[in-house]
Amino acid sequence: MVLQPTSARVGLLVWAAAFLVAFFALGWYVTRIGEPAPLLAVERAILNHSTLLAWWLTWGCYWEVLVPAGIALIVVAWRFPQWRARIVWSLVTLLLCWAMADLAQHIFGRPRRLDWVVKHETSFSYPSSHAAVATGFYGLWAWLVARSDLAGRKLVAGLLIVVVPAICWARLALGAHYVTDLAGGILLAAAIVFAGAWAVRR
Repeated sequence: MVLQPTSARVGLLVWAAAFLVAFFALGWYVTRIGEPAPLLAVERAILNHSTLLAWWLTWGCYWEVLVPAGIALIVVAWRFPQWRARIVWSLVTLLLCWAMADLAQHIFGRPRRLDWVVKHETSFSYPSSHAAVATGFYGLWAWLVARSDLAGRKLVAGLLIVVVPAICWARLALGAHYVTDLAGGILLAAAIVFAGAWAVRR
């Protein structure tokens, strides 16, 4: 096991704290002042485009997809011990992103958009749990694969990283979130990932 230098660990913790502060600052802003007008125009432009594709992408962060993916990763961890630590870290991060986004939604209590398409989601809006899970799971795996010695790692990592903005786009296309909700989900996930990197120590 190769431990991180002390300076690198401190840097990870600083980044985690910075992302967390930005997350709470953005949440405070949007729940008291609202969505900036330029972003509202962007949201209207994206709304109700390619809704079938958007709906399929949205399913990428539902439990019906994530639970089988988690089971598959557990099987891989059992079969390939060298991947065990990375798989455990990714699954813990996934659960934390999901749970903390849900908790934060209740803390901020931001109402959902009313111009929804396909499905009217009645939970609170900030932060987007889809953006948090996409960043904290698919985005983390893109980074883990890119740093591995797998054949074709660049292609796989590239495909995984594209999933993150694709899912964020889908939430806008379906009218499920504001842009700032997505930004909040990404910031929250980034804080969790960097804190996890600090805790892993290698």
